[in-house]
Formats: sequence, structure tokens, C-alpha cells
Amino acid sequence: MRISQSGGGSIVQSVDRALALLEALAEASGGLSLSEVSRAVGLATSTAHRLLTTLQLRGFVTHEAQSGRWVIGHRAFSVGESFSHYANIVVQARPFLRQLRDQTRETANLGIVEKEDTVTIAQAESREINRAIAPPGGRVPILHSGMGKAIIATWPDDAIRTLVARQGLRPMTPTSLRSLEGVMTEVGTIRARGYAVDNEEYVRGMRCVAAVVWSPAGDPVGAVSASGVASRVTVNRIDAIANMVRKTAADLTADLAGNGR
Repeated sequence: MRISQSGGGSIVQSVDRALALLEALAEASGGLSLSEVSRAVGLATSTAHRLLTTLQLRGFVTHEAQSGRWVIGHRAFSVGESFSHYANIVVQARPFLRQLRDQTRETANLGIVEKEDTVTIAQAESREINRAIAPPGGRVPILHSGMGKAIIATWPDDAIRTLVARQGLRPMTPTSLRSLEGVMTEVGTIRARGYAVDNEEYVRGMRCVAAVVWSPAGDPVGAVSASGVASRVTVNRIDAIANMVRKTAADLTADLAGNGR
């Protein structure tokens, strides 16, 4: 895996090189010597050694003193295991998302909270001409997202207040949350009814209804939602959509626990 020499100025060279080293080691089951690493990625031996030493300090690579070879470290495996965890959830969620999409005629999503954003990790896109599309990988501030609000409603109040203090409230539309009091009132409503609504709070003309998905250990692992244009996801239709979303979340929760269909 040689490092690409093309590309724009947005690439951080040291990060690109370090990732190339990890890829080279991952492809070599028995590890690589320093000279082999250097040749594999097209770097000077001294540069490769500095990068390997840095990665070693963080546990991403290990140097085997007896053989003199470099191998993948425990931290790389733990990062990979984290990805595998969500990859498994995505696989299990897909049929549920397709069913929710067909029931509501709206785009069905699976999202998680990462740092202070909601990240969509799977989606079944609506077949309607006018539809909501937030491709997997897209990020939305937690407090502007139906899925994000559904998840933080499971948090202790102090954690929510800390989030608001740290992230601040940046209204995107006339209906965005604007105060801590408003956030806590909204959280109380979500807890009482079992679902959250993004009422055109991030993008005008778009609404979203979301409910939490729980892990077998009883932790909020993510949320599912149905999102669409406000002219179709009307206020009068929200309760009906919410029932479908809540059932989908409950069915996926049961499936993750091994009690599903």
C-alpha cells in the first residue's frame, strides 16, 4: 500500500503515512521488518521508524524484539472491534429499516451519537420523489436531530445540562431549541411519550420522528427514525408514524438481544 503522491492540500501527510503503515502491517500476517515497512509504503527508513515508534506509544503497533518485526497492536484491534460492533447492528437493522420505509413511505434511518453529533450509519431511502436524504456518515448536532434527542433523553439530567453548556444552542431554524429550559422541557416530553420529533429544527420543511434502540445490556445503542418533507409528515400524522417508529425500535432491540423474528 504505497502512499498516494497526488491529492489536494487538505491531506495531513503524517496521518496519511501512519494509516498507510497500519494498512501494510494489517496485510502482512507475520509482521514486517523496518526495511520491509519502508519499501511497502515508499518511505525513508528513518521516517518509517519515527512513525512506527509513535504508533507503538499509542498501542497501535508492537515491535517484537526477538524477530525484529513490527506487527499490529492491541489498540488497532479494539478500534476494529468497535467498527465491527456497529457493522453488526447495521446488518441486523436493514430489514427493519426497509419495513419502516415501506410502512411510512418515508426515509428510515439508524443513527448513533458520536461525540456531540448524531451520525447516520444506515438508511432505507424513501421511494417518494420529494424525500429526506441524509446519507450514511452524515453528521448533525445532537440537539438538532430527532435521533439525537431520543438518545440524550435516556441520559441523566446533569449530563444533558453539561452537553448544552459545552455545545451551546445554535438555532438553525425558527423552531430550533433556544434555551436550556426548552431543552429540558423537550426531554421531559420525549421521556413521557417514548419518541422524539425534529420539527423542522435543522432544515426547514423536513420533519423526523425517532425512538431509541437498546443493547442487550440495556444501554441506548442508537435510534431509528422516519424522516420526510413536512408537507407529508404533517403534525396530524406524527402520532401514527411514531407508533411505527417505536415498534421498529422495539423489534430491532429484541432482535439484537436474540429474541426477535
